[in-house]
Amino acid sequence: MTEPWTYREGVVSDTGVSLIGFDVEATDGKIGSVDEESSAVGDSYLVVDTGFWIFGKKVVMPASTITRVDTQEQKVYLARTKEEIKDAPEFDENTYREPDYRQQVGDYYGRYPHLP
Repeated sequence: MTEPWTYREGVVSDTGVSLIGFDVEATDGKIGSVDEESSAVGDSYLVVDTGFWIFGKKVVMPASTITRVDTQEQKVYLARTKEEIKDAPEFDENTYREPDYRQQVGDYYGRYPHLP
């Protein structure tokens, strides 16, 4: 099983390329764009600004939810549906880096089967 905060093997091959501003696609359509990223070993994630889709809500996407990054198209593809992302733990600007919040998010996404 993949650790929630670690990229799947082969997903990020262009090291040094910033994903900020890339469009983010769920399995069933676009959900927003990358607002922030972390590629720290064992603590990799994206903060996605969903814009109008969830009324300006941001969501944290653990690295393990990312199936593919297309640097030419500037898109990040997730192994989650819009509904799964919408129902994720509430983003809080003050606590999203805290271990308790990370545990909640990791547990939440860990409940869903990993797609190839």
